[in-house]
Amino acid sequence: MTTHTVLKVESLAFERNDAVLFQPVDFELKAGEALQILGVNGSGKTTLFQLLTAILPSSSGQISYREQPLSDCRYEYLSNVLFIGHQSGVKAALTVEENLRWMSPNNTSCEKISAALEVVGLSEYAQIHCANLSAGQKRRVALARLITSQAKLWLLDEPLTSLDKQGVELVERCMNQHLAQGGAILFSSHQDLAQVTTRNYKLEPLMEVA
Repeated sequence: MTTHTVLKVESLAFERNDAVLFQPVDFELKAGEALQILGVNGSGKTTLFQLLTAILPSSSGQISYREQPLSDCRYEYLSNVLFIGHQSGVKAALTVEENLRWMSPNNTSCEKISAALEVVGLSEYAQIHCANLSAGQKRRVALARLITSQAKLWLLDEPLTSLDKQGVELVERCMNQHLAQGGAILFSSHQDLAQVTTRNYKLEPLMEVA
C-alpha cells in the first residue's frame, strides 16, 4: 500500500468576529489512514470541515493535497473529496433513489445505486420520498454515498448521527474497505469506532465555549 501524504494542513486558522476560533491546526493524513478530530461541542470541528471543503476561506495557514497547495489543485482536490456533514442533506421532495442519484457521480450506474441501497438496507424504500423517512433512514441515504463515491479522501463530520448499532457497523465496514484500498478518512465523532484503527487530533478552542 502506498503511504503518500494525501492531505496536509499547516497553521490553519479561522477568525470569527475578529476572534480566532481555535489553535492553529497542523496535521498530515496519509493514504490508508483515518484521523479522528476530537473537541468539545463548539470547539470548531464543523468549521474545520468547512475550511477543508472550501466552503469557508481560512484566515491563515495552508492546505495541501498530494504535496500541492490547494490554490494550485483546487479542482482536482474537490473532485476527489467526499464530504458528508452532520446533517444528512437529503432532499425531502425526492425519492430515496433520486436523492442518491443526485448525490452520486454522473457516471454511477443504476446497478451500483441499487447495490448501494441494498447495502444500507433501503432497497424496499427506493421509490419512497425522503419526507416520509425517519432521521436514521435519511442518514443511511446520505451514507450510501460511501459506496457509490469514487473519491479517495473522505471528510465525514459526525457520520454516526442518528444511526443504530447496525448503522454504525455499516459505516465501520465501509471505512475499513476504503482504507484497505488506499483511501484516506478525516472524521469527527462523539463515539469511538470499535472496528476502525484511527489516530486522534484534538482541536483546541481559543474562543470561550458555552
